[in-house]
Amino acid sequence: MEALIKAAIPAPVHLPNRSATIQRPPNHLSVCCSRKNGEVNGLYSTPSHIGSENQGDEQMNEEIIQPSNLEAKGKHADIWQLFKEAQQNILYLNKQRLLVIEELEKANSEKQLLLGQIEQFQLENKAVDGRSNGTDRLSILWELLHRIDSMILTRKVNIEEASHWRRLIMDSKVSIADIFSDVLDQRDLELLEKLRHFADGSKRNGFHIVHICTEMEPLVYVGSLASYVTGLSCALQRKGHIVEVILPKYARLNLAEVQGLREIETEFYSYYNGQLHGNRIWTGIVCGIGVTLIEPIFFSSFFSREKIYGYSDDFERFAYFSRAALDYLVKAGKKPDVLHIHNWQTSIVGPLFWDIFVKQGLEGTKILLTCHDLNSQCLERPDKLALSGLEPAHLHRPDRFQDNSRASLVNLLKGGIIFSNKVVIISSMHSKGRIIRNFGYGLEPTLTTHKDKLLIAPSGFDNSTWDPFRDKRLPKNYSADDLEGKTVCKVALQQHVGLRKDASVALVGWIYQEVSDIDLKTLKTVVQSITHEGGQLILARIDKITNLDRASESFVKDLKDENVRFVDGYDEALSHLILAGSDIILCQSFEDPTLQVPMKALKYGAAPVALSPSDERSRHIVEPDHDISEYSRFMKSTFENISLNQALDEMRSNPFKWKRKMADAMDKDFSWDAETCDVHISAYAALKNL
Repeated sequence: MEALIKAAIPAPVHLPNRSATIQRPPNHLSVCCSRKNGEVNGLYSTPSHIGSENQGDEQMNEEIIQPSNLEAKGKHADIWQLFKEAQQNILYLNKQRLLVIEELEKANSEKQLLLGQIEQFQLENKAVDGRSNGTDRLSILWELLHRIDSMILTRKVNIEEASHWRRLIMDSKVSIADIFSDVLDQRDLELLEKLRHFADGSKRNGFHIVHICTEMEPLVYVGSLASYVTGLSCALQRKGHIVEVILPKYARLNLAEVQGLREIETEFYSYYNGQLHGNRIWTGIVCGIGVTLIEPIFFSSFFSREKIYGYSDDFERFAYFSRAALDYLVKAGKKPDVLHIHNWQTSIVGPLFWDIFVKQGLEGTKILLTCHDLNSQCLERPDKLALSGLEPAHLHRPDRFQDNSRASLVNLLKGGIIFSNKVVIISSMHSKGRIIRNFGYGLEPTLTTHKDKLLIAPSGFDNSTWDPFRDKRLPKNYSADDLEGKTVCKVALQQHVGLRKDASVALVGWIYQEVSDIDLKTLKTVVQSITHEGGQLILARIDKITNLDRASESFVKDLKDENVRFVDGYDEALSHLILAGSDIILCQSFEDPTLQVPMKALKYGAAPVALSPSDERSRHIVEPDHDISEYSRFMKSTFENISLNQALDEMRSNPFKWKRKMADAMDKDFSWDAETCDVHISAYAALKNL
């Protein structure tokens, strides 16, 4: 800094030495210029005492004064010039000093900014390293477990010894990453030796859960099941449980999301239609979860199709997979605490387990069924049950698989409910009683009979991705304690879609999947309500089908308003920005297990408002039924009975109350890690006590 200041100061100015050229007059001629009344150069001088009688002296005085006046004028000019030069130098020095100070302040500001960025970067790296470290540990854990599976299938180790290893590994998973960090580089014999020397007496405190399912995000997804399987599994593993997933190896799987994908080079056969059929077994890791993929060889066409569901042989396809999954578990020597099955597609696992597999080393295992859609049940001829090894005559009965309405058929979902130890119905808003009475779709008698084993769990969302405090897709992060960033996001959203930038106007977002989900009459009413007071509306069709279809084109033509914008096609970053920038998010329903828009809206500080065709809230009769989710209780006490117009009025008339209300909503946790996970852990614990 000293060098910087010295460099900015100019060299000293050397003034000329005028003593050699200007002669100083005698002391008695110090008066430079006479003026009237004896004033000299504006000053008074002493009067002269020289007499007038001596003319010679006067002449001499005149001769002496004349050159003295000239010298005085020259001296005055020189002094004035020196003064101006000194003044200019002083001004120049001051200017340079100010520039130096300004540069110093700028440098200091940049330094502080850089230090802040470095600190933030270090914090983010620390968080990422922490997550990566956790993921790496899970990856090593699953690599080790998959190697054990492979050694069992290739008969390099017996089932009893492998089961013992699995239990020790799962009990000691915190230290496994350090002990077996080089598992990928070791041959089977080396790994066997290390496993046999491995011992840990830690007490078991977690569950081993195996999902047998047909969807898993991000590998393959159609509905809400995919995000549920991944979200719940990750949440359970974060709480110390071991979860693995068995899926069909669809041709359309996103295998790029699978870490360490490998085929187990062994013959694996499963039963179907009276014969044993070969399968390929693939293992890998997805989001830290161990995944096993079953690929039929002879029936390769079962899962090599464009769609996941919707074929006339769906029963055959998923019956084959369900039986193959159980055959694999037994051959691999796995002994999970819970087999977690889902919807009708894997409901046949229940009777297969109890009739065939429970005595093959799975005596300690229990069955939990999750129902995401009670309206999808699968009715089939009873004789088809024999394809997977079941006895149709034994199961085609009213208290088992026989459909409640069409007695000649079997109902797969009904059988799954009956043959499971616990049944979890995914419903964010409805109570158990209301589901049994109003949403059973013909299963009401079955649900009533088995109501004691029914549990209600809400959906959830991934709070590691959907959190405004950590969301990297936002221009500025914010939280319930500091909402400044939400205003920044609002202006950024307006600019992105071409709306007038004004943080004071009400901005409403509407996220949906299909144009058919929206009634045009309702839309026009909504647009009028919003724009009448100068508000703005953004409609976003969040769908991974990016092409604008005819319905969407017609839809856009009816939205010609300067305060309305329509966004068509999937855009992940824009989805985050809409939630962050909107004051209100319109929802088709608060029961939204697929997009989870209402829950995400709460997290991002946007009020979720559900719409009916008339934009009026129907008043529900309060029932003495406390078996509802915490999410449902919160919504019923806050947003369920608020119309769009009421929300807009409250936002304008009482902004302080509105912000406090939204901050309170942001503090709620409705992610997979919260109530959803807790309900399932309670269910697993209850199963162990049966």
